[in-house]
Amino acid sequence: MKLQVPRTFLLAVILAILGLPVSVNAAAAGSALQKVKQEAEGKGFLFETSRDEIIAKAKKEGRLRVLTSLEIEALKPVSEAFKKKYPFIDLRAEEIAGTDTYQRMILEMKAGTASSWDVNYLTTDFYDDYFPYLKKFDVLGMAQHGVLQIPTGMIDPVNRNIVSYTTNTQIVAYNKKMIAEANLPNTWEDFLKPEFKGKKFVVDIRPQEVANLVPAWGLEKTLQFARAIAAQNPIWIRGHSRTIAAMAAGEYAMLLGANLNSTKRAMDKDRMGVLNYKVVEPVPIRISDHEAVYVKAASPYAGLLWLEFISGLETQSIVNRDFKGSVFFPGTAPYQLTQGRKVSLVGWEHAPQLEELQKKVFEAYGFPKANAAKK
Repeated sequence: MKLQVPRTFLLAVILAILGLPVSVNAAAAGSALQKVKQEAEGKGFLFETSRDEIIAKAKKEGRLRVLTSLEIEALKPVSEAFKKKYPFIDLRAEEIAGTDTYQRMILEMKAGTASSWDVNYLTTDFYDDYFPYLKKFDVLGMAQHGVLQIPTGMIDPVNRNIVSYTTNTQIVAYNKKMIAEANLPNTWEDFLKPEFKGKKFVVDIRPQEVANLVPAWGLEKTLQFARAIAAQNPIWIRGHSRTIAAMAAGEYAMLLGANLNSTKRAMDKDRMGVLNYKVVEPVPIRISDHEAVYVKAASPYAGLLWLEFISGLETQSIVNRDFKGSVFFPGTAPYQLTQGRKVSLVGWEHAPQLEELQKKVFEAYGFPKANAAKK
């Protein structure tokens, strides 16, 4: 991953080296931003050239309503930190979850009756359905030119107005008393060894962890791996949190592709100290927790400050307590775990396809299908 430096910053450095006055530097940078703004507006986007102007407009709005996927343990301190930084914004943020809720929100947006929020969470299950109902801020352009301080890898490069501020990392979770570290798989293919055949490890029937290997392996190799995993006759389960809790109780030895953040939470509660995890390459990691400003937002500029805030140090420090920070933010657990390792990143290209990829992997597992009709 390459760090991207705002063009305006580079321009200022170059002009300074040439010995041009600061006023000239500022004028040149401002002229460059105006050109970028015109180009963005020509494509139908909104583009602000000054963060101060964004703050001034947010002050006039004075309030912000957010529907977020942040769980309450993180949402409370994030909200408090936001209010401390922007005391002139009356923030009300609430967690939303569940397919029924997401579908209801989309129906309200399509019907034109949604008006109670400024920023909303986008689930990748219905990703395309949100696009017409998002404010067309050029968030990516403003980040690239230093108007907003958001790592550009967190921003949808096609739509340019959606931010993903966390990532989910898949690892191997295991019970140290049931399997020694030296006997753990070193690669995902090691799960196919004879010694792991016959109820030796656990696999979730919702195959996010295996589907996450597609960016690194390609679809066909991933499906071949899924078929081979099924032939190992593993223990099939649904849901990582309960499974890891059962692992701590000694029911299972190891879980293929466990969520790192779920494992970290379980380890924090593990009084016996039997839980641990291993990072296996290529490291499957996917962007998560997408948010954007709603097209009918009453406080769109306060919404921009929220998108910047959840992508910044304060929020990343909070969500990283459960190892769920963004891989694009230096210092987070996902960032550190992936340094020097091969990674299978379900990024902006593959994330919208993840649901379909999971269906294909599920089919490759070869579970029996119910007969369409009795014979």
